[in-house]
Amino acid sequence: MIRSFLRNLHSGPLALQLRRFVIVGAMTAGIQMALLWLFVDVGGLFYLLGALFSIEITIILSYILNNAWTFAATQNTGVAYLYGLLKTNVVRGTAIPIQLAVLYLLVEWRSVPYLAANAVAIVVSGVYRYVLDAKWTWGQ
Repeated sequence: MIRSFLRNLHSGPLALQLRRFVIVGAMTAGIQMALLWLFVDVGGLFYLLGALFSIEITIILSYILNNAWTFAATQNTGVAYLYGLLKTNVVRGTAIPIQLAVLYLLVEWRSVPYLAANAVAIVVSGVYRYVLDAKWTWGQ
C-alpha cells in the first residue's frame, strides 16, 4: 500500500492530484504544528485539547485549499461547497480519534515530545483522510 502510494506520487492517473493533496497536507500540517505550539506553550492548554483545536482549524483550511486547488476539476461550489465542508468534517473528524490516540500513546507511553508525536500522528492519519476525502467529499 505504501509502495503504491509513493509510486502514484510520481506517475499514474492521480499523480498530480495526489501531489497537490500532499503539498496542501504538508502546509496545513505545519500550520497545525504552529497552532498546537501556540495553544500549549503560549496559551497553556493541555496538549490533547490544543491538538483538538488545531486539528479542527486545519480541517477547515485544508478543505478550502483542496477544494480550490487539489480537486479543482470536481470543485464544490454554492450549496455543494457547504455540503462538502460538512462531508470533509465528517471524514476528517473520524480521523481525529486516530490522530489523538497516536499522539497520546507516543507522549504518555514513549515519552516523545508532544510536537514530534503530533507530526507522527498527522502522517499516520493522512492516508486514511486522503482515501475518504477523495472518494466521498469530492466523489472520485
